[in-house]
Amino acid sequence: MLDFREGADLFRALGNGGNWLVVADFEGRVRGWRMKEVADVSFEEASAPLSSEPAQQPSAHPLRAPWNGPRADSWSSSLDQREYTSAVSATRNYIAEGTVYQANICRVMSAPLPSPGHPAALTRILATHNPAPHLGYALIEHPDPSRSLWLASASPELYLQVEPHENGATISSRPIKGTGRRRSDLTEKDEAENVMITDLVRNDISPLCTPGTVAVRDFLKVEEHPGLFHLVSTVEGEIPLERARSSRIWEEVFAATYPPGSVSGAPKSSALRIISALETHPRGPYCGAIGWIDADRMSAILSVGIRTFWWETGCCERGSLHFGTGAGITWGSDPQREWEETQLKAERLVALASQGGAA
Repeated sequence: MLDFREGADLFRALGNGGNWLVVADFEGRVRGWRMKEVADVSFEEASAPLSSEPAQQPSAHPLRAPWNGPRADSWSSSLDQREYTSAVSATRNYIAEGTVYQANICRVMSAPLPSPGHPAALTRILATHNPAPHLGYALIEHPDPSRSLWLASASPELYLQVEPHENGATISSRPIKGTGRRRSDLTEKDEAENVMITDLVRNDISPLCTPGTVAVRDFLKVEEHPGLFHLVSTVEGEIPLERARSSRIWEEVFAATYPPGSVSGAPKSSALRIISALETHPRGPYCGAIGWIDADRMSAILSVGIRTFWWETGCCERGSLHFGTGAGITWGSDPQREWEETQLKAERLVALASQGGAA
């Protein structure tokens, strides 16, 4: 690792190039770690932590180490069933008043885990039992906790991909809205969710693109993922060459599109106010953005930070493992069914992370 930047300093640094690991919290904190070198390697080869103290590098291969997760009965939720269903009902009231059309209401699950080990060990389990398009992990060790990072993600959702070409760059996003245990569980309510958010994403990227180039394809495509089905749409547009080459392009991209529409709501500004009022725990990297920006090539691939575990210390330096889950709320939402959807999204992955939990 060559450099660490945060917020406006990161966007200025991106204007000067480099390969950056970028992780953005849902609440708006954006952090970046510039890498000395980037290579295509196997999952096993990519397992050594990135440490500011070389002497601290463990000699044992982290992928061979067992994952010692929390006890299955040690997880707690920032919103219990009663509190979550009440939040859904409150959101429906906002919808009835015309304040918002849809809002994504989430809860954060936490379990005590004093020493998490290497995230590659958990990611190995996820790769085996819950493969995902944006599976990955990150471990950055630093004496300053604000510069450290521990996460393991099995995200199925693309927030943004930017691919350069001779006339500028193509920007694309694949919002997921609509979830069911079986294909037949997907309803008109799920379709309505996806339609609203796809339109929001289209509007988000339009200011960045040449007029007339933004298009939706694979609209309401049903995709099967481990244990559930999703509705997915793809939105694409063309960034003109002058803007693509601007030193402020990454700042403009985040300003136009962040946080991801699928995990906020529509209109986004109203949904964010409702989320702030109803949720009781910061989402952190959950529902944020995780991925790479190659500022030399003007390319990027960033996932939405769903189906993601992260570890951090809290009061008294006691560590906890966290996992977020949520659902998109519309006028057609039933509070109990929305609670059950959050359970569906969490149950498989939380069970996997609880493997090897201490007695």
